Amino acid sequence: MKRYVFVFIIFCFVQSILGQGAPLTQAEYVKMLYALQKDPGGKADIIEALRRRGIDFVVTDGLRDLTRSKGANNDELKRALDEAGRRKENPVATKPPSAKEATEALEKTRQNTLDAVGEMPDFVVKQQIQRSAAYAGTGNFRNLDRLVVAVSYRSSGEEDYKLLSMNGVLQNNVQSKQSYEEAGGTSSTGEFVTVLATIFKPESETKFAVVDTDVIRERKAIVFDFSVTKDRARQVISATGYTTDSTIAGMKGRIWIDRENFRVLRIESEATEIPAGFPITTAKRNIDYDWVKITDGKYLLPSISDVRLSFREKSNVFETRNLIKFRDYQKYGSEVVILDDDVKPDASPAPTPSPTPKKPN
Repeated sequence: MKRYVFVFIIFCFVQSILGQGAPLTQAEYVKMLYALQKDPGGKADIIEALRRRGIDFVVTDGLRDLTRSKGANNDELKRALDEAGRRKENPVATKPPSAKEATEALEKTRQNTLDAVGEMPDFVVKQQIQRSAAYAGTGNFRNLDRLVVAVSYRSSGEEDYKLLSMNGVLQNNVQSKQSYEEAGGTSSTGEFVTVLATIFKPESETKFAVVDTDVIRERKAIVFDFSVTKDRARQVISATGYTTDSTIAGMKGRIWIDRENFRVLRIESEATEIPAGFPITTAKRNIDYDWVKITDGKYLLPSISDVRLSFREKSNVFETRNLIKFRDYQKYGSEVVILDDDVKPDASPAPTPSPTPKKPN
């Protein structure tokens, strides 16, 4: 049997050098947080210190709130603090993986993922999509619209998207928009299989590096950075609006792997090698996976996805956000039913001026 060797692993796990330097004190950590006001780039140093040195204090809700406010609500910083707290409380249970364990975890996850892709059933699922926009970097998103989309997935890899509702108005007559793309604005596809397959298939030659451990939905996880070059990832990004254009991009990000079951719990990905001058400047997507029941089987499928695109128009840079919730997985051919909760908008942050950008798909 031919064996593919495709994963290049860099073991630079910072926790392997724990003990080099005393654990962070609470006073030292708070001082570092306040220093971020003058140097926002110092977040990386704080995260490294949390992982490398650990802490000698208890993580309280007050410290979490301070981390959130001074760290601009940075998810990586918040996760690093919580994991440092878990290591202080139970260093044995949160022991970092050895090089051997990390290698075995990647190989088992690769095999499990590709096997699951091949065994995926035909199904339908309902997507609740809240779309919003903001000036890039502010985080002050204003709700634009809410869609309900029915997705039919075939084991051959085909995905069919049908718009059922837009802002509470049913789209079930001849004049209504029927496809996701026809609704205009930002859309995304490929959450079910494409992203996972791209990361783990042998021909992608994905590079991995261990960066941390974490807990996702009470499951212990090993966290890896990953990257796939443009010529291997072949990720398509399209922009439509005043002009229509598309490009091929690479992919990098972070992946959370269940330390016991060797399945993917979460992916954070970002497009790379986007050509200069392309209307879309950044494209990011986070996907959380959970177990769902379809007929008599259980499958690991997306539960929520957060898709963000940034683009420049004149002197402004805007960011769009699609928060996608996956609901009611059923066998293929089942009817997707719209409920009251499907069309009720999520709470919107304080409004920002509504941009009128090119509409990326």
